[in-house]
Amino acid sequence: MKSSETNPFRSLPSVNDVLGATACRAALALHGHDLIAEAIRVELIQLRAQLARGDVLNGQGDADSVALRVEQRLNLEMRPRLRSVINATGIVLHTNLGRAPIAEEAAKAAYDAARGYLNLELDLDSGKRSSRQTPIREWITRLTGAESATVVNNNAAATVIALRALAQGREVIVSRGQLIEIGGSFRIPDIMGVSGATLREVGTTNITRLRDYERAITPQTAALLQIHTSNYRVTGFTESVTTAELATLGKSHNLPVIDDIGSGAMLDFNRFGFDGEPIARASITSGADLVLFSGDKLLGGPQAGILAGKKAFIERIEKDPLMRAFRCDKMTLAALEATLRIYLNEDRALREIPVLHLLSLPIEELRRRAEALAHGLRTIETLAPVEILEDVAFVGGGSLPDQKMKTWVVEIKSDELGDDAFAQALRLGNPAVMVRVRDGKLVLDVRTIFPEQIDALIAAVRTASRRTQTR
Repeated sequence: MKSSETNPFRSLPSVNDVLGATACRAALALHGHDLIAEAIRVELIQLRAQLARGDVLNGQGDADSVALRVEQRLNLEMRPRLRSVINATGIVLHTNLGRAPIAEEAAKAAYDAARGYLNLELDLDSGKRSSRQTPIREWITRLTGAESATVVNNNAAATVIALRALAQGREVIVSRGQLIEIGGSFRIPDIMGVSGATLREVGTTNITRLRDYERAITPQTAALLQIHTSNYRVTGFTESVTTAELATLGKSHNLPVIDDIGSGAMLDFNRFGFDGEPIARASITSGADLVLFSGDKLLGGPQAGILAGKKAFIERIEKDPLMRAFRCDKMTLAALEATLRIYLNEDRALREIPVLHLLSLPIEELRRRAEALAHGLRTIETLAPVEILEDVAFVGGGSLPDQKMKTWVVEIKSDELGDDAFAQALRLGNPAVMVRVRDGKLVLDVRTIFPEQIDALIAAVRTASRRTQTR
């Protein structure tokens, strides 16, 4: 005892003492010996620094106390960097939050594919090797009316491989008004360069006529390309060429027409109050030879790039060496197949595809959800008066950029904390919560908050408020 009183450092436990404590023994199976030992050393270094300053440890220096802090430290440091988030922003296709949440059946299909074996490239009838594209091809062709189809890992890859397979070393004609750039510096001219095709611009930013395409056709022309301007609109004095008109021109010159419709709508979004969004089947019906679209936007499935069209063109694309680099894995294919199968029953799709369900929620239902959320939040003493109000939001994800949708939101404000600090506390909580910040308040949009998340959201707000009081 005397030696520890004269030399307080001797009262500290050894690394082995802490390793033998209950908390560390339980953590060994999860974190392993070396990681735990290193965390113990860090804790002991901090305790020595406190003693060197003359601090009193107040019972925090025994082996059990150190072991508990080591366990807490490792649980925090080793938690997943990718975590579930409650999306209270109201942005249905939030690019930073993984865009479309997929249907439960699709999520289960991906889980089953990941945890075991499946006939990814095996024909169960014959027992022989098959293509991983075969199951997906069947459902896409049934839904779009195309002769054939294939899938790559995103729509940028779909654009690259289509242009490479059909137009490498030759020209592709596209309207100047469609030379878009979307998120992540995806620029059509750059994609052309990567594919090996040469861009031939026609028309002007606001007006491109059919004769502009026709005049630009030469023996070097390989294809006519149409691109849906997903993330912006040109309005006012404008003129553009329809898919049917471009398809007729392409046929007269024996040139394929490639239609990149972007977000991948499988049904008419006019029913939700949105217009101008191209439908995959309509593009095929209008005569496009190849239609390209995303799987994780308005389609509501996993990230994928879908190519549907003439069988001869799909076969050329699948023979390209880049196809192996761009192909989807088994989890993506399983989730995509499940999503596509749901679309075979449109009423079921509206119920079970989260994107469709969220966009179709009646405004009266959103108000009821906002009132229920506000009622729960008003039990938190650290919040200023909680208010609900009608608001507007956008779909997000580069889709329907200028078309607003009505929504209801709940506004909250901390009595003691600024809006940025409060929002950060919610982001760092468990579960993490993403909100909008406006005029010094946090805005919780109920359109993207699932009913089963309400209790967890209220608890997260309460915890964030309590954490801010103790800082």
